[in-house]
Amino acid sequence: MKNRLAAALVFASLAAAGAGGQQAPPAPQEGAAPPLTFRVDINYVEADAVVTDAEGRVVTDLTQADFELLEDGRPQTIAAFSLVNLPVERAVRPLFLGAPVEPDVQANTGAEGRIYVIVLDDLHTSFTNTPRVRQFLRAFIEQNFGVNDLAAVVYTGGRAVAGQEFTNNRRLLLEAIDRFAGRKLRSEALELNDALSARSQNPDRDPRSESQLKLLDPLEMERAYNARTTLRAIRDLATFMEAVRGRRKAMLLIGEGISYDINDPFTNSSAGIILQDTNDAIAAATRANVAVYAIDPRGLSAFEEAIEVAGTPADVTPSQFSVTGSLMNSLRLSQQSLQVLASETGGFAAINRNDFAGAFARVVRENSSYYMLGYYPTNERRDGRFRRIEVRVRRPGLQVRSRRGYVAPRGRAPDTRAAAGAAAANRLDAAVGSALNSPLPLTTLPLSVSAAPFRGTAPNASVAIAVEMRADAFAFTEKNGTYLDRVQVAFSSLDAKGTVRPGLKHVLGMEMSAATAALARARGFRVISEMALPPGRYQLRVGAAEENAARSGSAFYDLDVPDFQKPGLTMSGIALTSAGASATPTVRASDPLKDVLPGPPVTVRDFERNDQVAFFAEFYENAASAAPHAVDLSTTVRAEDGRVVFENREERASADLQGKSGGYGYAVRFPLTDFAPGAYVIRVEGRSRAAGADIPAAGRDVLIRVR
Repeated sequence: MKNRLAAALVFASLAAAGAGGQQAPPAPQEGAAPPLTFRVDINYVEADAVVTDAEGRVVTDLTQADFELLEDGRPQTIAAFSLVNLPVERAVRPLFLGAPVEPDVQANTGAEGRIYVIVLDDLHTSFTNTPRVRQFLRAFIEQNFGVNDLAAVVYTGGRAVAGQEFTNNRRLLLEAIDRFAGRKLRSEALELNDALSARSQNPDRDPRSESQLKLLDPLEMERAYNARTTLRAIRDLATFMEAVRGRRKAMLLIGEGISYDINDPFTNSSAGIILQDTNDAIAAATRANVAVYAIDPRGLSAFEEAIEVAGTPADVTPSQFSVTGSLMNSLRLSQQSLQVLASETGGFAAINRNDFAGAFARVVRENSSYYMLGYYPTNERRDGRFRRIEVRVRRPGLQVRSRRGYVAPRGRAPDTRAAAGAAAANRLDAAVGSALNSPLPLTTLPLSVSAAPFRGTAPNASVAIAVEMRADAFAFTEKNGTYLDRVQVAFSSLDAKGTVRPGLKHVLGMEMSAATAALARARGFRVISEMALPPGRYQLRVGAAEENAARSGSAFYDLDVPDFQKPGLTMSGIALTSAGASATPTVRASDPLKDVLPGPPVTVRDFERNDQVAFFAEFYENAASAAPHAVDLSTTVRAEDGRVVFENREERASADLQGKSGGYGYAVRFPLTDFAPGAYVIRVEGRSRAAGADIPAAGRDVLIRVR
């Protein structure tokens, strides 16, 4: 797509390209939450249901036998069943810090959580409501967003740089929210009132009939364009999420709704198109099992614009036009648009209320505990018609809430045989491609990733990457005492503008002795690589596939690459290793730190007390004072209660950098023998003593655990 609505929408086209190698739909199961899968199975439909008792409490002890599922009144066979019960996990926050330490390792092995797409409809939100939107969304993220949740932020106005791809990083989500600014057009009532005032002052005007007054709105075409843009954003995002199976997906639509009157096609030229776009958005959401939760930030203050009105022209009668009546009609239409999108997709609309906290609490509740039912419809016609879904329970006294139905696809079903044949021709490439392009991290092959940017060849940084994968399910082939397998690892990155940068691809021909294969099964397998990236904000994607067992996985890493060329003191990432973790079988496909770190960079952050930790970082000083000066480098390790358990302080001379392009290298080692079990924060910091220069300190924190 040339005009991407947000960086998240880039993945829609990528996911479609990789659908041939994705996972099968979930198998029937009870009790446990189903794994996320990423195959768009043509004839497979999912429906989630929230069951409550007479007091409104969620009921979680039902079995598949307690449910009945009907489509258009006809019973359907439930092919997959599970109870999804997701806790809201909180981040570990050491007592001496005001906020949790951001993890420097990302993995696809964490507990499953809720999936939110936060759609900021800046095209239909007044600028005056900007602070309110930022405030209640910040409260939602800070109070209700768990470390096991994933969320993306999308702007309907096309501000891809302002949005945020799927992440569980609160800071990045809050930064995307803080960039929000409403830019809704001035209301139809005020524009029409101004147009009528100008008309009344024109002595040569032609008489106008009542039905023609609407044509005087000078912003009608732009209003129609904004309405279509928002609806198509909802449609495209829902289509993008269709590939995700096994979870309820919540679209939080934040905006004041669309007030374009689709019921008056005579004076609104785009009414028919907008009506079709509305139907398309609802159809895409129902097919993808995406529930729209519409939050109107106006609350109870809906007529703020009325104070701008100076007065209606004297020659316009109340039966022809009324500012109050027009404002009320716009309010009704906009709220109705939110209610339709929400009710038709299984969500709800929070309108005419100031209790935003209560609305978000309900969203969390509905997406935390529910039943997921999957079935293959007996009606396989692709006629584009609405299919009504009804979920019932046999136990008396219970209430069931589920979506009303879905819109069947239209047209001929795609032929998946060609895609399957292509995948078979090169299974590793296809599997890695699907893993990289999956909408969310693919968990079939467990992965963890760490990444540390260092100064590279200007303007790029050199990002050192460590990938560790579990090999306990690798299907090694034994031949003459040697254990054989092939693993492919590939990298790509997506910047804030939605530009995809492919990275290196490594095909590893594994030939191991029995002892090494046993060690790999017990400890996993590690690959070290690197990527050159200019300064900016990225989502680093890592995909891996193992040939013999046909397993693949992906992990996404939120990466900020500093501008190491800017004036002042800047710091690289922290590459960490340990004596124990270094024993994991490692392939150094491309290791930029092999000469400065005593072992390979690792993704492990839990260590035994008999282990020893080492790390390496660099500090870069640009345009510093010509006078010789010192730079202080320090490491402080604190326990959860703030006690200092280890310190290291060193000094570097500015003369050491003269004529060199590197930085002040800083390598530290410390044993964990005297560390009691628990969490610890490693603080690495640099300070310049350049005379006459007020240079801020540069530092980073790393959270580790000792067992």
